Amino acid sequence: MSEDTARRPLIAGNWKMNTSLDSARSLVDGVASAAASHAAVDVIVFPPTAFLQSVATVAAGRIAVGAQNLHDQPKGAFTGEHAVSMLVDVGATYALCGHSERRHVFGESAEWVGDKVAAAQAGGLTPVLCVGETLAQREDGDTMKVVRAQLEAGCRHLDADGVGAIVIAYEPVWAIGTGRTASPAQAQQVHAAIRGWLTDRIGAAAAQRVRIQYGGSVKPANAAELLAQADIDGALVGGASLTVEAFSGILSAAASERAPSA
Repeated sequence: MSEDTARRPLIAGNWKMNTSLDSARSLVDGVASAAASHAAVDVIVFPPTAFLQSVATVAAGRIAVGAQNLHDQPKGAFTGEHAVSMLVDVGATYALCGHSERRHVFGESAEWVGDKVAAAQAGGLTPVLCVGETLAQREDGDTMKVVRAQLEAGCRHLDADGVGAIVIAYEPVWAIGTGRTASPAQAQQVHAAIRGWLTDRIGAAAAQRVRIQYGGSVKPANAAELLAQADIDGALVGGASLTVEAFSGILSAAASERAPSA
């Protein structure tokens, strides 16, 4: 990859349904302070929606803040949901779309994920489109069939420029919160295939600029080896994002393994 297409590492922390208001404020302050030591790495945190505005206020532009979920409609009788404009108003600049827990726990269809991706982008948020297979699908040899279908549905409303402006996160469902991690070779194989899908969809030059994160039990002990892979441009971190020490270790790995050359 040439210097002009070098992709900055992107490390994101998905806090899921964790933290209190006080601990969320403390955590984001610590993460932002740690990020200041790694200027070549882009950082996002995804706090619970209830704390998003407070977290964004503490982050104060030092790192990005995103929403864990959104609704594709701009307003209406959708109790408990949040429109893109509401999330932007309280400081979000990114949004997770199609996280495996939204797909498998809450039953979100691939088509609805595509609606959310389009709504997020149209409303000013950068979508992080999450894709990945279950253990049964991997064992059946269907990993890329599943991932490609999720990519197609997730990007179904986007033109080439729109696809080129999203972030993709590959998160094998069998590795999320289980302590199991895809080997660097397994992860790279899928990331390279995703890059190939992007090349077919938007051309080689644009595909080289899209950042593809890996998610699934990423921690300081395995981050460097994963991030050293050619097509792994960052990490979507779950449990290890809930302490400054662990998350800082992943930032350090990203800075050393994938920082662009000077």
